[in-house]
Amino acid sequence: MTVSQTRSVPATAVIRPERPPRSLAVRLSAAVPYLFISPAYLLFILFILVPLLATIAISFTDWPLLGIPEPNGLSNYVELLHDPVALSALRNTFLFTVLTAAIHLIVALALALAVQASRSRIVQYFVRTAFVAPFLMSGGVVALMWGGLLNHDFGPIAYYLEELGLNPPDFLNSKTWVIPSLVLVDLWQTIGITFIIMLVGLQSIPSVLYEAARVDGASAWSRFVHVTLPMLSPTALFAVVISFIGAFQIFTWMEIMTNGGPGNASLSMVQYVYRSAFEDFKLGYGSTIGVMTLVVLLLFTLVQFGVSRWWVHYERM
Repeated sequence: MTVSQTRSVPATAVIRPERPPRSLAVRLSAAVPYLFISPAYLLFILFILVPLLATIAISFTDWPLLGIPEPNGLSNYVELLHDPVALSALRNTFLFTVLTAAIHLIVALALALAVQASRSRIVQYFVRTAFVAPFLMSGGVVALMWGGLLNHDFGPIAYYLEELGLNPPDFLNSKTWVIPSLVLVDLWQTIGITFIIMLVGLQSIPSVLYEAARVDGASAWSRFVHVTLPMLSPTALFAVVISFIGAFQIFTWMEIMTNGGPGNASLSMVQYVYRSAFEDFKLGYGSTIGVMTLVVLLLFTLVQFGVSRWWVHYERM
């Protein structure tokens, strides 16, 4: 006697119907979002990615600006590690960047708190406009204007300080005062953006938190420390990072106002890139400085994000 065996289908098996082939119209509609973002990708590739890769490639060559490039391996990087001018430029840039980022954050927070506390819309509008307007000016114009104001021989700042019986320093020709003077110029033009960022951050804090703190009897200082600062910390991190990145790439003030002087006391990394590539005609070495500037800036930015977990508080709903 034979016993027929049948294969049973497991109860957990799911039989999926075959998906009908998509029509051409459906496939084209799925590609529409990529068409909209393609100009941004194209611009990124042409003006950021390709120049970045080209700069990295050129950094491994000995390329006189008007000559033919020749590969030289890591020679440019070895030379850079023993270059005292590069070390001075890095030190100047780091000092300028730290001072700029710290002062931006403090001044912008103070302005945002003052505007937030004001009940007059006219005052709020005037302050916002007054501090943002300098950002719309050309950097070259601002450098020429402040160069005249800070001039030791005919500048009005030195003149009025002398009238008050003080002995003003030569702001742009003093190794002690040149970096603080440039920080002042940068603060005057760019504080408006950081101020607006902090103001928006303040306005986004839920008012119920302040009301709950008042009900609990918290003072104004306690509300600032335990409500405003924690809730504003993500905005502050964003403001610090963009201020740091922007200041680290500073070029205009040093090039027009001081030309990196006195000596190399105000020489910045970007200015040293320009000087090496287009004044000394060493395009390969200038590219090496540019690559190392990018690496240093990336490391500092990663450090900022790394330590942010100790002081940045994100609202959890």
